Amino acid sequence: MANFVLKGHICQSQDRTHLGIRENHYLVCVEDRCAGVYPILPAKYRSLPMTDYGDKLIMPGMVDLHIHAPQFSFRGLGMDMELLDWLNTHTFPEEAKYADLDYAAAAYGQFVAHLRRSETTRACIFATVHVPATQLLMEQMEQSGLVSYVGKVNMNRNAPLYLAEPSTIASVRNTRRWLEETAGKWQRTKPILTPRFIPSCTDDLMYRLADLRAEFDIPVQSHLSENFGEIAWVRELVPTARNYGDAYRKFGLFGGDHRCIMAHCVHSDTLEMEYMRQNGVFIAHSPESNMNLASGVAPINKFLDYGLKVGLATDVAGGSQESMFRAMTHAIQASKLRWRLQDQSVAPLTFDTAFYLATRGGGEFFGDVGAFEPGYEFDAVVLDDSNLDHPQSLSVRERLERTAYLGDDRNIYAKYVAGTKLF
Repeated sequence: MANFVLKGHICQSQDRTHLGIRENHYLVCVEDRCAGVYPILPAKYRSLPMTDYGDKLIMPGMVDLHIHAPQFSFRGLGMDMELLDWLNTHTFPEEAKYADLDYAAAAYGQFVAHLRRSETTRACIFATVHVPATQLLMEQMEQSGLVSYVGKVNMNRNAPLYLAEPSTIASVRNTRRWLEETAGKWQRTKPILTPRFIPSCTDDLMYRLADLRAEFDIPVQSHLSENFGEIAWVRELVPTARNYGDAYRKFGLFGGDHRCIMAHCVHSDTLEMEYMRQNGVFIAHSPESNMNLASGVAPINKFLDYGLKVGLATDVAGGSQESMFRAMTHAIQASKLRWRLQDQSVAPLTFDTAFYLATRGGGEFFGDVGAFEPGYEFDAVVLDDSNLDHPQSLSVRERLERTAYLGDDRNIYAKYVAGTKLF
């Protein structure tokens, strides 16, 4: 259990619309959890080891609610395509390569190294259908010191024969084996049930996956209402469902008695939103991916006003980078275009709200995560923005905003996850 004190300029979300700045304050970690932020260090903590970061910025670690590890290798390719063509041209051929463990080790090694150096401290990750490669990714994530959920993908239809699982029985058998071999094995890396999306899973597989989910008591991640063609396809495949979300709900994989993340939700209607609110489903907003694949822009402030749980995601390789700072930038920019060109009833995102999504919003999926509240798990990133030169005097808030827009991993000076310093 780690006990220490950090000093610097503390930056965190107070709520979805307000960023709190505490200059030259003390941030206390006791037994791997935050014990508060103080202008003067209380006497009871003065014996703890202290690191004074001087003029540097200290913020909560960021949470990526949706990223595809095997797609990291082809990020930046196929951005002139829409979703379904992109899957067939780039995603499926690349994911098939992870049957080769040597290839998987090299590719996942690169992914994990980049994620470790980023501002992300926790992530929800898609792997592939391959059990050995998924376990390898989980081992590498555990060694990285990051906290994550990793999912073996399920798909037994509407995918190339070289990648699709041959039957429901095979998919369930492989998933059970993976869960039995990984459940409780690692401290920071946990399994998450991962049907790719409804078009890739038969009805009987979805029902069987719901049984596995209940048996092993694990969360669920998948995709929802990303693209018009996909939505129409689901309507054909599950004609009894009132909408895409209702299809997941009928199969028992849409929250309620379990934690659930649905990526995108670009075109969710009011009824789908209501199902998500009733069941506590988290939305993983993936702005760059939604622009790159011509899916659209989700109405995030509308979701938040409706009481939905929303976090931010990079969605590599639909998104081109693992940087949550870039995801924040894209979220703000996309929301402005949506407001200007499509619907002025939904206000664009502010920097404060984008920062909230990247920290508290997504952090809630992991529990008490994403802020420096007493009792929260101690995830922190220390930023050094001294290379971002400027002639004028800037406030701490302005420096944080500039770093989010202009910075990269060279500005990440130190990183702590669950009380452990990674570098």
